[in-house]
Amino acid sequence: MATSPQEPVLFTYKQLEAIFWISELGGFGAAARKLNTTQSAISKRVQELESALGVALFERDKRQARLSQKGEEVLQLAKHLLEQRDAAIDQLSQPGVAARRVRIGVTELTAITWLPRLVAAIREHYPKIVLEPDVDSSMSLRDKLLADEMDMIIVPDAVADARFMHRQLTAVQLSWMCKPGMLPTSRVVTLQELTQKTIFSQGSRSGTSVLFDEFFRSKEFLRANSISSNNMLALIGLTVAGLGVSYLPARCLKPLIERRALAVVRTKPALPPVNYVACFKGARHNKLISSIADIAESVCDFSELFQLGGSSDGVNGGIGSAFFGAGGA
Repeated sequence: MATSPQEPVLFTYKQLEAIFWISELGGFGAAARKLNTTQSAISKRVQELESALGVALFERDKRQARLSQKGEEVLQLAKHLLEQRDAAIDQLSQPGVAARRVRIGVTELTAITWLPRLVAAIREHYPKIVLEPDVDSSMSLRDKLLADEMDMIIVPDAVADARFMHRQLTAVQLSWMCKPGMLPTSRVVTLQELTQKTIFSQGSRSGTSVLFDEFFRSKEFLRANSISSNNMLALIGLTVAGLGVSYLPARCLKPLIERRALAVVRTKPALPPVNYVACFKGARHNKLISSIADIAESVCDFSELFQLGGSSDGVNGGIGSAFFGAGGA
């Protein structure tokens, strides 16, 4: 008697995505948030795949979502098939054809300098992408990237993590600044002289603060009267008002220096340069996000405030000057 051929196991990419993200993020709830669905929908996808395979993919007696031995096999297959699917989409689609939401996190310095240029360049290359910029502190952006709430972040190189891909962008030199006349500018100022004034610093979750931590742990700074703020524009305003001294980006604040609203103070040692990087998750190679990191590298420019979207044409500095106004001095 002839036996009937075994029916093939049918599965969907949604089921494979559920397995992948549960494993990647450690739980059904986190996978549901990543895939913009409900936890019950994720559970249903897993149960349907288990029913089709006739085997449990997760160990039900564990508090965490732990894959069974068969589940590990399915995970490896899921990774392979999902990568093939993504590669096929990249190959068959022209740039910008597929509509997709891309969440990019930046710190305030990027937001007030070259973020418009970045947005314009991304829209030029990928016109159907829906961009969602988020301005926050470096450490908060790192946490959001780890939680898959961001696709890419642009931050000072203070968030090292083996799970991130890092793209070097450029370095920013910060300088001590104050209102003209508050401290000498014709000679090097000692740290003791500097810390006799109120020190305005960025908040503890700032990447720059993390990088400068050793500098600020000196005896002089531990005794200084300091005020911290997560808002760079507030720090600039407080410094222009003559209420203290702060470390600020000199190149983009050139209009205020030329108007004598701010003066650069030389110290020894000088502040180290701050290297900026674009970070994104490397668990699954994402050609789109990698391409956007390439775009960020090509347009990254901290030299002027409020840059226009598109190439620099010499008018951006005027925007910064008009924003602060002659009255700032």
